[in-house]
Amino acid sequence: MSVILDFLIVFISIIMLWKGADWLVDSAAEIAHTLKVSDLIIGLTVVAFGTSAPEFAVTISAAITKQTDISIGNVIGSNIFNLGFILGGTAVIRPISTNKKMFNRDGLFLLIVTALIFFLFFGFNGWTPDDAYTRYEGLILFSLLLGYVAFLFIKKDPPEEINPSSASYLSYVYFFIGLILIVYGGHLMVTHASIIARYYGISDWVIAVTIVAAGTSAPEFATSIAAAIKGRHGIAVGNLIGSDLFNLLGVLGLAGIINPSVITQDIFGSVFLLVMMVGLTLLLIRTKWKISRLEGALLVSINLIRWYFDFAS
Repeated sequence: MSVILDFLIVFISIIMLWKGADWLVDSAAEIAHTLKVSDLIIGLTVVAFGTSAPEFAVTISAAITKQTDISIGNVIGSNIFNLGFILGGTAVIRPISTNKKMFNRDGLFLLIVTALIFFLFFGFNGWTPDDAYTRYEGLILFSLLLGYVAFLFIKKDPPEEINPSSASYLSYVYFFIGLILIVYGGHLMVTHASIIARYYGISDWVIAVTIVAAGTSAPEFATSIAAAIKGRHGIAVGNLIGSDLFNLLGVLGLAGIINPSVITQDIFGSVFLLVMMVGLTLLLIRTKWKISRLEGALLVSINLIRWYFDFAS
């Protein structure tokens, strides 16, 4: 009987995710118009910060308890999942229009940040870790996030005219209700899907790299698909690029400040794959200024292959 209840809660959590994403996207677009900024900026900042809440909670908790592999691995794994399954999956469902600003400003900055983290972890002793991820390095990352957000709002883009309605009091209410629904819905899905998986004899490791990875990224997934379907491509892509930046600079930065870590060689492959994924995503953004269904399928396939080798090892 309890397993039936878990299935019911998972079903309810999916409804929470989709309804929350629907409200979040519509209200975010109205808020962007009122603040006279573009959907892309709102996606890169406010929406991205909100949908990164699960990664923030897991990583900071792991940093406080000195679980280094979980602390760093959750951020790197979530970013790969964002660019692979979520961006790719969204494009498969609905091709995503891109633009020069996504590529020249935000995409290139994400590539630089990802390469910087690779350098911080592995760049001092050739191809081996330099052993320490220090508070100083965490502070550098977090400072870059503050500078980037400040730059976005100082050099703000004009709003799109897809839906020119301005935000009302209810827009802000729906924004926060939508955010709560997708964050809590993701939490419920992870918790009860994991219980179901254990009931059927699935190992904790498989649960971690599938259900937990998907669950903590569920807010980004629901938000990006809802935004793409509504034609809000700036929110759809900005949410994912912004979420990756918040994860790398904000979450990983704070984790380093809270608890300096020892970097293990096991992390090398995942960080290197993330650099490659960001580079490939930039290339796809640039080709014809659209991520097609075929290109989306390529991103999803890379993530599936990565999971296969995780299981094999």
